[in-house]
Amino acid sequence: MRLRSLIFTALMLPVLYDTASAQNDTASNDLMKMLDENGTGKEHKEFTTATFKSTRIINGHSIENVGKGVLDFRISHRFGTLNQGVGNFFGLDNATTKLGFDYGITDWLMIGVGRSTYEKEYDGFLKAKLLRQRENGGSPVSISYLAAMSCQSMKEQLPAGQTYYFTNRLFYVHQALIARKFNKWLSLQIMPTYIHYNIVPTTAEPNDVLAAGIGGRIKLSNRIALTGEYYYTIPNYMLKGYHNSLSVGIDIETGGHVFQLLFTNSTGISERTFIGQTTGDWGKGDIHFGFNISRVFTIVRPKEFKDNKNW
Repeated sequence: MRLRSLIFTALMLPVLYDTASAQNDTASNDLMKMLDENGTGKEHKEFTTATFKSTRIINGHSIENVGKGVLDFRISHRFGTLNQGVGNFFGLDNATTKLGFDYGITDWLMIGVGRSTYEKEYDGFLKAKLLRQRENGGSPVSISYLAAMSCQSMKEQLPAGQTYYFTNRLFYVHQALIARKFNKWLSLQIMPTYIHYNIVPTTAEPNDVLAAGIGGRIKLSNRIALTGEYYYTIPNYMLKGYHNSLSVGIDIETGGHVFQLLFTNSTGISERTFIGQTTGDWGKGDIHFGFNISRVFTIVRPKEFKDNKNW
């Protein structure tokens, strides 16, 4: 009798062990589910990346920043208008150029300076990330704030006895950037914008310009994307004789470079010029062909590479 009991117990041990293990696994899964419901699942939610490939859509800023310790050297070039014809080689004989340097102070704060041949303008800006879109829940959009100031240094022709004050050369821009990456191939952004001009041509024209921009990116392949942006200026806040800015472009990524070919009706490249002072009309062929080149350099070594002698 004792022998049979021992045999029965030996046979039942694997079954009892499997049952206990299954109960433990179920309890563990239930516990993890409860923890996820209480909020720890947020640890698995990742920030959305590469909403746009560059810190600019075309002329205007995108939601993107350069990383901490990264310098972005930018060259922007706009030729003359296509309707200038063969005599001016369809605008290629004329050009507006801007050189710029953008730098990442932190992963959420970027600053930049630039100089444009258009009206011999100097500009500077800061851009701060306020909210970031998350995958699998969380914020559905990314939001950044842009503040910029520019100074027009072109010599003024004034009648004798008159003074052109330095403050007359200054312009200020405030802009919200609100973007969403809907999927791998489509991103959209809206840009409410306020621009202040310290001086305008006539007293009848507003010193403050209000505009709303919309931009987007359609990814065509791993390295090529179609981009576009349009800025609508509220009529009562538009300077006389100017038009809304419309631009389209193709982004080509080549390693550390982002090369963009574009068409735009804007001659200027800073916010105060292309949003508030675009003179070109697409309907009349006032279209500029141009390009943007972005090249990034790591200036400050990331912490994870500090002990790497090959860095």
